Amino acid sequence: MALTLYMHPLSSYCHKVLMALYEAELPFASRIVDLSQETERALLAGLSPVGKFPVLRDDAKGQTVPESTIIIDYLAATYPSAARLVPADRRQALAVRASDRFFDLYVHDPMQRLVADKLRPAGKGDAFGVEQSKAGLRKAYKILDGNLADATWAVGDAVTMADCAAAPALFYAHKVCPIPGDLPHVMAYHERLMKRPSYARVLAEAEPYFHMFPG
Repeated sequence: MALTLYMHPLSSYCHKVLMALYEAELPFASRIVDLSQETERALLAGLSPVGKFPVLRDDAKGQTVPESTIIIDYLAATYPSAARLVPADRRQALAVRASDRFFDLYVHDPMQRLVADKLRPAGKGDAFGVEQSKAGLRKAYKILDGNLADATWAVGDAVTMADCAAAPALFYAHKVCPIPGDLPHVMAYHERLMKRPSYARVLAEAEPYFHMFPG
């Protein structure tokens, strides 16, 4: 198989790429990387110097592509069935990329900091950092609620890379800092994402690993 995704089923950024692959109906092989094993860490480091997943290997094109946003951009530019994930129109593409960055920087990032705090040894938590992250998420939720008032998806009427970024970010963020009940547009969008067949499939595949999630 030409495409191989090096990933882990619990990784939110891997979820982002998996959703894109399923949206595009692209055949690929998934290679779960166990970071607890030195040989596996070495394998990943050989693909990506920073040693982080996801990494996409495209044997047909001789390309190794790290980082979730770049992977989806690569798929959209390379495979016709993925093209709609990043529209050809420059203005629309800019809006999609801006939304993608919003979800990664202002939802994904504080969510991951909250999860990381749960993994700290007893007595080593960062209470101030936790409150900062929760405040940042609540601010992002409020911004999103306004943006989604008259929208079905993050940008336009179709699922794009922005929604692939939103699905895992909101899925995990809602677990560690619940979406407030007075923000109905965000909650409704979250529910639409969870029911989207592509992301529902990602969650079904991750379900056997959820007992490992510290939240």
